Order: sequence, then structure tokens, then C-alpha cells
Amino acid sequence: MAGRVEGKVAFITGAARGQGRSHAVRLAQEGADIIAVDAMKDMDTVPYPMATEDDMAETVRLVEALGRRIVTAHADVRDYDSLKEAVDTGVAELGHLDIVSANAGILSFGSVEELDEATWGQMIDINLSGVWRTAKAAAPVMVAQGTGGSIVLTSSVAGLRSYGGVGHYVSAKHGVVGLMKTLAQELAEHRIRVNSVNPTQVDTEMVQHQAMYDLFSPDLEHPTKDDFAAASGETILLPIPWVESIDVSNAVLFLASDESRFITGVALPVDGGVLVK
Repeated sequence: MAGRVEGKVAFITGAARGQGRSHAVRLAQEGADIIAVDAMKDMDTVPYPMATEDDMAETVRLVEALGRRIVTAHADVRDYDSLKEAVDTGVAELGHLDIVSANAGILSFGSVEELDEATWGQMIDINLSGVWRTAKAAAPVMVAQGTGGSIVLTSSVAGLRSYGGVGHYVSAKHGVVGLMKTLAQELAEHRIRVNSVNPTQVDTEMVQHQAMYDLFSPDLEHPTKDDFAAASGETILLPIPWVESIDVSNAVLFLASDESRFITGVALPVDGGVLVK
């Protein structure tokens, strides 16, 4: 069914690459215009490069190639004012706001006892508080419109189970699920649905780097992507090493569309069976 979000406007954080870009393109394919934001700067506790201006330019190119409009901004989810300005500017140009994808996030590593204050603090500030700031910036606009809408928060299977070596990430992603359920309660009277997507490993820059390979293959001296694929696949019920961004984007699209019009307060795994393995 084409045009599943025809005429809608979606606000997406972390949209310059990875899952965020994929969500922007998938929603645009189905008729949405996009407000796309990203910090586009490296983080001192993160062991891989973050998105760049060139990455955002490619997101713009892909969306516009589909005949949809896109408004972009530098916005750091640690800064509420930048998010609010991006929402207000985008709505002023595109007319309204119907869908929110609170997607921006980071990944870093360390046992709970090894983590320092900066690494713990940055993780919580981006992956949990940043999701709260995104909802805080967008929800009042949707409430004032009086036309309902859908907010989709990006959590993780780590928001529904534990993993060693990433306790700060697990804590943040569990918090996102709790925030989602509370927002679902608070916004239901305004016909705004709130759900989360909870992916396993996704084939993006956030997981395809040496620190992740080391985490999954601690007994190997210098594990490769192939080693990671084998180790990652052992955690997934289906015979796959990871899921793709499009798999998560299709779940976001479903939750953003009227096909899920009575679904709210749900944590939707996109995990190949990780949670039942």
C-alpha cells in the first residue's frame, strides 16, 4: 500500500546517516516530508566517528530525489533549545508535525565498575535525556494541533534485557522504554500514540567498528568483521548476523502509520528472535 504516511511531516533526530537516514528515506518513500537534525560532531567518549555535514547532505539528496521536502538543522539532543528551534523552524516551513522518531544515540563500552563519570554521563544525557528532550520539544506542537500523531522512540533489545560491558547503554535504553510507557499514558487523550522500536545489532557505523568486534570476541587478539558476524549471529535465533536499517525503518513506518492506529505503549523488538533465544 503506497502513501502510508502521505502528507505527514516527520521529525527525526540522528538523521544524517545510519538508522536515522533510513527512517527519513523510508517515510519519504511513503509520502512524508522530513525535519532532519543531527549534532554532526564527534563525541569524546565514543570510539567511532560520528556523522558529518556530508552525511546530512546525502540524506537531503535521497529525500529530495523522492520528491519530498526536507528541512535540516544542527541540533544536539543534549541541548533542548536547539531541538525546539529545529522543530519550530521545520513546522513553520512544512506546516505541521505528525510523526517523531527520537533516534539519535551513541554506543561506548566498559564494565560498570570501569566506567568513569564522563562516559556514564554522556551516555545518559544523549540516549535517555536526549529522547526526553526530543519529546519535550515536539509533543506540545502535536498537542496544540489537535490532530493526533505518533512518536517512536529508539530503544534496543538492551532496553529489555541485560548485556555485560555496556551497563550505561543498557540503563539508558531501559529508561527509554519506561519513558515511552509514561508518554503513552500522558498523551493518549490527545490521540498521540507513543511506542518504541527495540532492535538487536543493526549494520551501521555504530556497531561496525573495532571496539564492538572486541566486545563480541574477547578471546581473539584482533577480531574482524567476520568474527563479529559469527559471534553476533550466535545471539540471534534466526540465521543472521544482524538486522539492516531498513528492517527497523519498516517498523518505524508501521508505528507511524494508521495501520497501527490503536497501538500505543508497546516496545516492538526488531531482533531476529534475540529475546526468545
